[in-house]
Amino acid sequence: MASKKKKSSNSTGAIASNRKAYRDYHVLDKLEAGIELRGTEVKSIRQGHVRIDEAYVDIDNAQAQLLQMTIQPYDHGNVFNHEPTRPRRLLLHKRELTRLQSNIQQKGLTLIPLKVYLTRGKVKVEIAICKGKDTVDKRDTLKKKTADMEARRAMRHAR
Repeated sequence: MASKKKKSSNSTGAIASNRKAYRDYHVLDKLEAGIELRGTEVKSIRQGHVRIDEAYVDIDNAQAQLLQMTIQPYDHGNVFNHEPTRPRRLLLHKRELTRLQSNIQQKGLTLIPLKVYLTRGKVKVEIAICKGKDTVDKRDTLKKKTADMEARRAMRHAR
């Protein structure tokens, strides 16, 4: 008898994503990292009360910290609720930290979180090494996007 796999409630769907990152930066490399969180933060993230639009990663003293990520206070929390924009430590291996730190020291590169998601009940963040786009690059991206959309529309009407 073949067993059917059930889709668990802890799927890997993104809870929060940073869509501005793809518009404002060239994504060079991606990496998954864990986040050190408190209990009320995890409950709030599961409810979807998290924003990473203005967040960035800073590496200092051989530790990576996620700064400016906003996790709203938990609805049913009490006096032990967390501060919404506190710095959160990222859980990475030492060799990953040294590689990221050497990449950041290059001119114009930064670490940006792309999305926050659950994997097997644990909150993970996908961070990327990015290089900032110029306004010319942004216009080129927009032109390519509109050309692709017009081509899809033409193909749809041709059918």
